[in-house]
Amino acid sequence: MIFDGGLGTKYATDVHKPSYEKKFPESKVNFSSAQEISTTLQPRFASNTPPDMVNNAGSKLMDQGKLVEAGQVADLSDLFAAPSLDIAGKTVAETLVPGTVEQGTFNGKPYVLNYAYTVFGLWYSGKLFQENGWTAPTTWADFTALLDKMKAKGITPYSYAGANAAYYQYLVILTTAAKIGGPDVLKAIDNLEKGAWTNDAVKQAATLWGEIGAKYGNKAHLGLKHTEVQLQQNQGKVGFYPSGSWLENEQAKDTPAGFNYQVMPIPGATASDKLPATALYAAAGEMYFVASKGKNVQGGKEYLRHMLSKAGAKGFTELTKVLTVVQGSTEGLEMSPAWPRPARPSPRPARRTSASAGTPGTRTWTTSAAPPRTS
Repeated sequence: MIFDGGLGTKYATDVHKPSYEKKFPESKVNFSSAQEISTTLQPRFASNTPPDMVNNAGSKLMDQGKLVEAGQVADLSDLFAAPSLDIAGKTVAETLVPGTVEQGTFNGKPYVLNYAYTVFGLWYSGKLFQENGWTAPTTWADFTALLDKMKAKGITPYSYAGANAAYYQYLVILTTAAKIGGPDVLKAIDNLEKGAWTNDAVKQAATLWGEIGAKYGNKAHLGLKHTEVQLQQNQGKVGFYPSGSWLENEQAKDTPAGFNYQVMPIPGATASDKLPATALYAAAGEMYFVASKGKNVQGGKEYLRHMLSKAGAKGFTELTKVLTVVQGSTEGLEMSPAWPRPARPSPRPARRTSASAGTPGTRTWTTSAAPPRTS
């Protein structure tokens, strides 16, 4: 079962499914997809008739921690210890970005594959910037000055969708908090430490973004869905939009020729920030797991092994414009112009201790060597 969202489903139907069926010609992968994973699958898990492999994602995903605690998720230790499908001499785990296995670990055992290596930031049109002679700001003063210029041209300078994607803005606020106070600010929040939410860096970040929303946002967008606001950006009505690197693929049908998606880091907030202005927040995400009570548990794990092959990961990136956690899988690919140049994301995990079975993870900060291109 694949979530039919920003990444689409062609990577499954055109890359991973054929790979599996080629290796096992007598087998047939029964593909299905849904936009509301919990609505579709909770009855099947309740009746012990789940699909073998599940992509648990979207705004209506299932509670992964509860599934693990209920014994509904298979241990993936043997998958990660298995030989890579097409990287000789390495196990699956040895081919992955550091921290990938740990991020899907619950109570000491790996149960979840976080497959997509997603970079979050502020997205904008390179064409719009080029036409107006604008450059991506790195300081808060330059950021607000540019928002003023956009507003003067009748553009909503900054916006997000409140109906179903307010968490995009939540990530922006937390990113700014981490830039001000360092990654430990987020570790404290993740681990439910006393006073984590009243840390000065968190309060300062919330205040700054509250001011941005009040002066430069559009209250009408609080009632819109993410694709509706994204469409307005494609139409030149919105300047900056916070999102992850799935955005280009999600908007492919509505993006006009020459729009030229670009992404920039959240601007530095103060002169004493603990993280540089060029730091980007990135994370392995998009959860995939094998149902322990599926008809073919080993088949589900083998399907994940095909996803984690170099060819499977490369095919995923070609179709979605999103990186995976498989190292070296982008070799030979012409990457999207949205990625910061000349650097590519290179993970530097900031590990956190799980507060409960439902909160494993690794936050990653990557520094681009140069601001995003504007042409």
